[in-house]
Amino acid sequence: MWNLSTPVVAHWSTGRLSTAGAEVGLARNGQLRRRVDGFLRHVALVHACALVVLPLLWILDVALSPGNALGGGYLDAVTGEHFQKMLTSESFWIWTRNSVIVSVGTTLLGLALAIPAGYAFSRFKFRGRDPAMFAFLLVQMFPGVIILVPYFLVMKALGLLNTSFGLILAYSVTALPLCVWMLKGFFDTVPRELEEAALMDGCSQTQVFWKIVLPLSLPAVAVTALFSFLAAWNEFLLALTFNTSESMYTLPVGLASLISSTGQAWGDFAAASLLVSLPVVVLFIVFQRFLIEGLSAGGVKG
Repeated sequence: MWNLSTPVVAHWSTGRLSTAGAEVGLARNGQLRRRVDGFLRHVALVHACALVVLPLLWILDVALSPGNALGGGYLDAVTGEHFQKMLTSESFWIWTRNSVIVSVGTTLLGLALAIPAGYAFSRFKFRGRDPAMFAFLLVQMFPGVIILVPYFLVMKALGLLNTSFGLILAYSVTALPLCVWMLKGFFDTVPRELEEAALMDGCSQTQVFWKIVLPLSLPAVAVTALFSFLAAWNEFLLALTFNTSESMYTLPVGLASLISSTGQAWGDFAAASLLVSLPVVVLFIVFQRFLIEGLSAGGVKG
């Protein structure tokens, strides 16, 4: 591909090409390289978009097609029976209520624990600070199935099986390490001079945190809240293990129950999947500005 420049280089090396001609040849080669690179980038982006969009289009086809067949042409027949069935199903709304309770509870409890912890790790020097941060990072490297049996035994001993609080407690603990890391990274970017000036003006350390540091850190708090909410909203394994009563199912477990050995309600499953995704899309749209600002600011530390 780059051999187009060979004659130009050969003429230049033998003295048969002027400086201006060599510059023109190099410019043409640069333009060709940029065009090829741009073409390859567009090809990669098209394939990436296809990997994301095609499964959504397939789910939409199954949700809008009559019956529960997975084959057939794309949108040969369109019906809203599956959406109507889910929206009028009492079980679906029970699952939704359970998911909302667990997700909101996980977010509130997670923030209540992660915000002071992240600030303490950012501002104070104490024995075991670095090993604790390393331990937070280390536990994120293990798959969730490792903690499944210990968590189950603890929840059983505490009598928290088939309860919303049991899931809230488990989700908050599992999400806490990453939340602390995210908030610490953002607190590190808040200038210490602001806190020192406030302390000199007579503010206490608590007032400095609530009136100066926390308002400046709202983008990071929003990102952490969004992460905690979505992690609890989409979690399946712990919810399936801890809740055996259908009245305590969350949405992921409830959707999985639509597909069983006795029958496969693929149309209902696809419709419910799209309905469950709507809150996630809305949250990303609402918190998009905070998401970009929080992630970029939290990752910049000299």
